[in-house]
Amino acid sequence: MKGTFLLLLLISLPVNAQSPFDGTWRIDQASLKVPAAPAKFLLTKGTFECNGCLGDVSVKADGRPHKIPDSAYWNAATVRIINRRSVRITTDKDGKIFYTETDTLSPDGNDLTQFGKDTTEAEAVTTTVQFHRIEKAPPRAHPISGSWQAYKIEKSPNGLIISYKCTKEGFNAETPLGEKYEAKFDGKFVPVTDDPGQTMVAVKRIDERTVETTIKRGGQIAGGSRLTVSEDGQTLYSLHQDASGKQTGSVVMHRQL
Repeated sequence: MKGTFLLLLLISLPVNAQSPFDGTWRIDQASLKVPAAPAKFLLTKGTFECNGCLGDVSVKADGRPHKIPDSAYWNAATVRIINRRSVRITTDKDGKIFYTETDTLSPDGNDLTQFGKDTTEAEAVTTTVQFHRIEKAPPRAHPISGSWQAYKIEKSPNGLIISYKCTKEGFNAETPLGEKYEAKFDGKFVPVTDDPGQTMVAVKRIDERTVETTIKRGGQIAGGSRLTVSEDGQTLYSLHQDASGKQTGSVVMHRQL
């Protein structure tokens, strides 16, 4: 009788119960959403202009670095014309390269493959975006010019994994590439370790299955996410917002065994 009573007591105590967030999650590639707005490129007279990339810039395509509007991860860009079907864009922050993008046309010129390499992590993460042409290049412009509508996006496997740990006091996140944070549910911002963009994160617990994060860069709110675990504990939904609170995207993650 005494043993049975103790067993029931232990079962009824939730003190050491694991949070539904705890564990490792993998982003479902199918949930990655492409930008709704078309990307516009214009490469003519030795200058590359883009809308929907790098913060809308104009850079000389001479293979040398040029200053562009400062951001958390770049303040200079280099545009190099590889050939009539391919252009490479490299961005750096104070001389350190953090991102390289190669845009390559299909033989018929109607499709574009954008291969990006993010080296802000300990290990490079790659993203491939496929586009259909929706507007032709102007006369005498490089064939990569025109308007493009994205229709497919894929990330390398090493950029899809993240682990979470949630307690009554706080919320932690960590990727295998070294980025992590440990934040308390007190509204205070804490730094993201191993992030050259010096991102700060604050967390708020909504309920047992929902946590909100807010990120800050350069002293300014940059956006955030609302993370919710499904009732069965196997799926995690992440809704992303911009600085104004407008939803900008979402991803679905699945629990890893």
